[in-house]
Amino acid sequence: MRRDVMEFERVLSYFDEDGDRKISLTELRSRMSKISGEFELKEAEIAIESLDSDGDGLLSLEDLITLMESVSEDEKLKDLKEAFEMYDIEGCGFITPKSLKRMLNKLGDSSKSTDECKLMIRRFDLDGDGLLSFEEFRIMMK
Repeated sequence: MRRDVMEFERVLSYFDEDGDRKISLTELRSRMSKISGEFELKEAEIAIESLDSDGDGLLSLEDLITLMESVSEDEKLKDLKEAFEMYDIEGCGFITPKSLKRMLNKLGDSSKSTDECKLMIRRFDLDGDGLLSFEEFRIMMK
């Protein structure tokens, strides 16, 4: 399986709370609310309506792939910067172990300790400062 498809599978499994390999309106709202705060019902309806290729009211893996492949490089960079800023809770321009732990908790993974977050950061910390810069984050997300 190509790396890209594996990444799309990972995204699908994050949103797919009931394991049916589809993303429902409820699942989309639930996960998007955890990521970015309030996600209005109308926004979720519009997203599903515009992306749903087979008209079943659900988003499939194929719908996600179509969405992600249609996004331009500039849009990807902008989205990546927004994602980075969500993790940079302290606003210091870096992802710290503490901010990573907080964001993982917010996303529903409360099992990670600060030491585990340090190890996660260390894997992609190219300059060894114990923090993730945007450039290191960008490389990690490839």
